[in-house]
Parts: sequence; structure tokens; C-alpha cells
Amino acid sequence: MAKVKTTFYCQKCGAQYAKWQGKCNSCGDWNTIVEELVQKPDPKDWKTSAKNEAKKAAKPRLIGEIENSSQDRLKTGNNELDRVLGGGIVPGSLTLLGGEPGIGKSTLLLQISLSLKYKVLYVSGEESAQQIKMRAERIDPSSSNCYILTETKTQNIFRQVDETQPEVVIIDSIQTLHSDYIESSPGSISQIRECTTELIKFAKESNTPVILIGHITKDGSIAGPKVLEHMVDTVLQFEGDRNHVYRILRAHKNRFGSTHELGIYEMQGSGLREVTNPSEILISKNDEDLSGTAIASTLEGMRPLMIEIQALVSTAVYGTPQRTTTGYNTKRLNMLLAVLEKRAGFRLGAKDVFLNVTGGISVDDPAIDLAVIAAILSSNEDIALTKDICFAAEVGLAGEIRPVTRIEQRILEAEKLGFASIMVSKQSKIPKSNYQIKVIRVAKIEDVVAHLFG
Repeated sequence: MAKVKTTFYCQKCGAQYAKWQGKCNSCGDWNTIVEELVQKPDPKDWKTSAKNEAKKAAKPRLIGEIENSSQDRLKTGNNELDRVLGGGIVPGSLTLLGGEPGIGKSTLLLQISLSLKYKVLYVSGEESAQQIKMRAERIDPSSSNCYILTETKTQNIFRQVDETQPEVVIIDSIQTLHSDYIESSPGSISQIRECTTELIKFAKESNTPVILIGHITKDGSIAGPKVLEHMVDTVLQFEGDRNHVYRILRAHKNRFGSTHELGIYEMQGSGLREVTNPSEILISKNDEDLSGTAIASTLEGMRPLMIEIQALVSTAVYGTPQRTTTGYNTKRLNMLLAVLEKRAGFRLGAKDVFLNVTGGISVDDPAIDLAVIAAILSSNEDIALTKDICFAAEVGLAGEIRPVTRIEQRILEAEKLGFASIMVSKQSKIPKSNYQIKVIRVAKIEDVVAHLFG
């Protein structure tokens, strides 16, 4: 009888060791190394079938001799997803979608499966066919191109793929799959690595796009070895609060497009609705004048957004003042507070400052610095800003107002949404001056304070 081979893997980073040890030398975490069974794959696998063996081995070629192949992307019919992917699904690509439990990952992919004009095989290892049918009837009961398969063994999945010949394959989820050639439980590092390798080989050889759903850990990272994210072509993250209706889709990795695009959805009873104008949901419709709010013009990829910044400045109850932010970098807030105190003379060192970016999104665009400053000063002075002004500028350590990129696009978005004025840096290079919106140019923090509060 052959000896059973085992090895040790770190459950967090996927590092491999010959024996057990308490600390992982790769990621530095303790008690994450576990023992798993390892077995060589059986050569009677679809990957080494006679058809694949007949193919000639790859030979090196000069890059100038390689022919360009322009493959059309598969349009999903979902504009938000197509934008984040870079224009659609690339044939032969492997896409990984992660997110919190219950955020809507399966709903999004099932909705896309029902709306695609291509033949789709939806493989589910978490739900029964009856459960998927109930959800599909609520989303789109008229679909005729979506095939449902409830299976977790990869060998059976590939057998059904050969019979069905789908144009798109969706796996829900990669943590539920297991291969007979690896003697470990589903969801283990070796199983995830082996199943993903089989799917990548299938996608590249058959030119069929595969979309995977991946679970995440309690700290928000995708469960399994980090090598999983390196193996796939695109990594998408579905974000949002389950207690709110809005969801945000971001690309953390994309070999075929930009990683700066953003897709916004609204969760409804009939599925996820695309939000074509995000500024409407990110700006409150309150008619009353409230202090501590300011509107910033920011960019997410190619899309301009108008977001609302809320600030609350109050006297510190405890000895150490609090600095709390939601959707904004706390260290950058501390820097802006130091600029206000040093350059403008506002004594905020003994006050609590709370900052919130409405809508549940996180923003790292430096162009919202001026709006953060305006919201803090408005709350500190308890004077409400006019609702028809917005801000688009960066604040430097010397108190200067610095220009930001693509200022014309920001101005046009503010003009389209009906704002009367926008405050920008004096050094901003604006191509034209015949805007319907009033462009206010400021050079220092003192100019901002004088203009807003007199």
C-alpha cells in the first residue's frame, strides 16, 4: 500500500512547509499552519485526454511573428458590470467575485445569467435547483439560455460542460468544489488551488469565460490562499452594508482594463437595479440648511461623482479628543486639522471631530480635501453652507489650495446637476471660461474662510 503523503499549508497566505510550526515565516501569523493530504492527479483526467495530448507542444516564437487576435468581449447587458470589467467579459478569462455573506453575489451573477444572450451554465454548490428556481422567477422568469447544475465535484462538472457546451460558466462558489485527485476537504487550500488550476486550464483551452464566487474572511480578504487572486485574471469586490439598499462593485485586479472603475447597484425585491446617476443617491434631499455638510466633486475611474461630506465638531468630553472617520482616511483628516490649526488659526486640538462620507462609499481622491475643510469649518462655526456650492481641490501642508486632475470634467458634472458655483484652486488650468456655473478660484485656506464665512 502506498504511503499517504501529507504537507503543511498556511491557511492565510498558502505558504507550504515540510513540517508543522507555530508561526508562518511568510505572513507572520501564528497557528495558521495545518496538515493536508496530497495525492498526485490521476492521468485519466480531462486535462490529459487524447484530444489534448494530440496538440503539439508549445514552441518559442519571436514576438513579431505572433499574430494579433482581436476577440470581441461578451456584453453582459449590465452596464455597471461591463464598465468595471473594462467593456465586457473577455473570452477565456477567469473572474473572481468576492463579498460579505448576503451582500448579493449570487443574485448578481444569477441575474446576469438570466439576461445573457449566450448559453450559460450556472453551477451551484450551495443551493438546490429548486431554491435557484425560486430566486430566478423573482428576477427574470422568461430566460431560456441558463442551465442550472447543482454539483461540487469538478470531474462531474467538466463532464456536463462537455455535453452542454456552454459559452459562459459560473461557479458558486469555489470554496464548495472538490477534486477526487486531492484527498482533503472542500475549502482547504490544496482543494482551492487544484480546482482553480483545473478551471484555468479549461478556460484557456476552450476559450470559455469562467466566473467564480469566492467567500471572504472576517477581515474582508478573499478566503483561501493569496495565490488564488494571483491565478485569476480579474478580482471583483462587492461591497456595501446589508442594512442599506446600495451595493458597490469594485475591481481590485483587472488584466484587461482599469481598476479605478466603480459600479453602483440598488437592491430591490426583483434583484439588483443599476444606478446610472450615483450623485442622486450620494447627496441628501434635505431642504433645511444644516451646518457641517459640504459637497465634493470626485472621480471614480472615468465617472465623476458628487458626494456629500458630513462633519461634526464638538467639545471633547475625555482628555484625548476623538478623530473618527467613515469612508475617509483618518490620517489625512489629522493632517487637515493640523493645517487648519497652524495656517488658519482654528483651535481644534481640544475638540472631537467626526467625519462621514454619505452613501457608504470609501473615497481616497485628494480632490475632496477642500470639501472636508469646508464641512469642518461649517460645523465648528455652526454656520450652514449654501447648497448650491461644491468643492474640488487638494489642500497642501502649507495651507495652499492645490489643483487636481481633470478639473473640466468635474466642473461639467457640477453644472449638469444644477450647482451655482464650484470652488477650485487658483492654479487650475481650465480650458474655457464660458461655463454656466460660477468658478471660484482660491489660493490659500484664508481665502476659503473669507469667502465662506466673511
